[in-house]
Amino acid sequence: MRHGKKFNHLGRKSAHRKAMLANMASSLILNKRVQTTTAKAKALRIYIEPLITKAKDDKTHSRRIVFKYLKNKEAVSELFRDVAERVSERPGGYTRILKTGTRVGDNAEMCFIELVDYNENYTTSSETKSKTSKRRRRRGGSGKKKTETQQQTDVIESEVPEKEEEPKQEQAQAAETETKEQHNEKSEQESAEKDETGKKEEKEEEPKAEEKRNKESDKKTGDDNKEKE
Repeated sequence: MRHGKKFNHLGRKSAHRKAMLANMASSLILNKRVQTTTAKAKALRIYIEPLITKAKDDKTHSRRIVFKYLKNKEAVSELFRDVAERVSERPGGYTRILKTGTRVGDNAEMCFIELVDYNENYTTSSETKSKTSKRRRRRGGSGKKKTETQQQTDVIESEVPEKEEEPKQEQAQAAETETKEQHNEKSEQESAEKDETGKKEEKEEEPKAEEKRNKESDKKTGDDNKEKE
């Protein structure tokens, strides 16, 4: 008779069972995920979750108590260093059991047991669901109140696009003014360049005109001298 049965003995004596659970707990802490039977996973969950709660208080006394159960220095250091930081805000429920079907040989139910905060697929999906599931609901009341609230919401909805359109118009005006300023600057630069080129050409043409005048005056003086002779 198994009256008052509180836990599963797993078909093993106490020493064998404690050693097995200690090894499974240390491997779960180091690897963050373990594949085993559902019966062992449920027993492991009862065994390891109090140790994770104890790891939140990082003291020598708590480290010694956890080492008493795990008997693995690497697992204890990993638990207090990395796992405790991830689980610091979670008030229990540190493990998750995912059933994978039955085993081929003896048809035993198999599953994965993992630490909740190390599975990114579940954490990201839950965050997105929580973000998308937020909805505003209106509480019931008299018909007049509903009509007033509806009118207020309509007014707010009509005001929102106008406020959104205002910055767009301001941006368009600013862009137009910038383009106009750029065009004016370009035209001013072109006019200044034309003036400079005109001045240079005038300076170059002045000595040429003087030379022509001197040549014509020389010719005239030569002709006058010949007529006198």
